[in-house]
Amino acid sequence: MPAAEREHTQHRAVWARRASVVGLTAACLLPHWGWAQAANGASEPAGRVVDAAAWLLRVHEAARLRNYEGTLVSSDANSVTVWRVAHYADADQQVERIDALGGEPLTVLRHNDVVHKLWQRTRVAEVEQRDARTMFPALPASAEQRILEWYELRPAGPARVAGYDADVVVLQARDALRFSQRLWAERQTGLLLRADIIAPNGRLLEWSAFSEIAIGVKPRLSIVTDRLRHLDGYRVLRPAVLPTSLDNEGWQLSNPPAGFKPVQCAKRSLDPNGGASEPVVLQAIYSDGLTHVSLFVEPFDVKRHQAEFAGAIGATHTLRTRRDDQWVTVMGDVPIETLRRFVLALERKR
Repeated sequence: MPAAEREHTQHRAVWARRASVVGLTAACLLPHWGWAQAANGASEPAGRVVDAAAWLLRVHEAARLRNYEGTLVSSDANSVTVWRVAHYADADQQVERIDALGGEPLTVLRHNDVVHKLWQRTRVAEVEQRDARTMFPALPASAEQRILEWYELRPAGPARVAGYDADVVVLQARDALRFSQRLWAERQTGLLLRADIIAPNGRLLEWSAFSEIAIGVKPRLSIVTDRLRHLDGYRVLRPAVLPTSLDNEGWQLSNPPAGFKPVQCAKRSLDPNGGASEPVVLQAIYSDGLTHVSLFVEPFDVKRHQAEFAGAIGATHTLRTRRDDQWVTVMGDVPIETLRRFVLALERKR
C-alpha cells in the first residue's frame, strides 16, 4: 500500500469512529427518542410517558423523515469536534452530508445506502455500503422492545437546546454491562437535540449536542448529488467487503454478554483496493438495540501488533489482545468488562 494511503488509513480509524458517532445523519449520536406524546403528536403533561415503545418509534420516524440542518458539537474527555450536518428526505430519496469543521478535513455523503467518505487532505474517496452502526438515528426493526429490556426509560423533565423546547429522558442501564444515556428530544417533532453517555458513577463520559439547528427546512438533495458527480482529483477506493459469519470463518461466540445480538459480519481487506497482498480483517458487529460492539479478528503481524492494550477515549473502550496466531480487537461505547467478556466468549472452532 502506498505511504500516502497508509497515512490515510491511520487517520481514517479515528475519524470514521467520529463520523459513526454523528451516525451519518444530522441527528447523529445514538438512537433518537421522542418524548411523552401520543402517536398522533398530541402533547401530554410533562414528565409522563404514554408508551415507551411507541415513543422510541416516534423518534425513529422523526430522524428518518424530518429535514434538518445544523451545527453539532461532540466532546469526550480529550477533545471537542464540530460538524456541519444536513439530512433531507424527499419521496424515496434519503441524503445526508456531514462536514468536519476542525481536525482532519472530512466530508461524509450518503445517498440512500451508499456512503462516500471524502478525505480531503489525502484526496481519497472511500465508498461503502452503510453498515449496522450507521443506521442511527433510525432504529433497527423491532429494536424498541429490545432496548426496553436492557434500559429503563425515566422521564427527567423539560429543557431547552439550541433554542428549542425539549424534553429529557434517561435510558437507565439495567446492569453493569452497558452505559446509561440521557437524551434531549425536541418537543414538537421528537428529533434528538442532545445525548449524553453516563458512567455507572454518574460521570459524564461523552456528550453531543446541536448548537444550532433548523428543523423542517426545504430539502436540498443537490448538496449531496452534485458533489458526488464531481470527484475529479480524488482517488476512489472501494474496499472489498464480503458478508460472512463467525461460524463460516471458524469462530464462535459461545456466551456473549447478555443482550448483545449479532447484526452484521463481514470480511474486509486492509488494502482499500481489496488487493490480495494485504491481510483480511473479520469484523462482527453486536448490538443490544441501543449501542454497538465491534469485534475484529486478523492474522497476527509482529510489525503491526506489538502490545496488548485496554483503554478508553470518552465512552469508547478498546481492548486488543493476541489469540494464538490471531490478533483480536474489541471496541464499543460500553464498559471494559463487557469487552473482556466478548474476548473470553470468542472460541476457535478449527
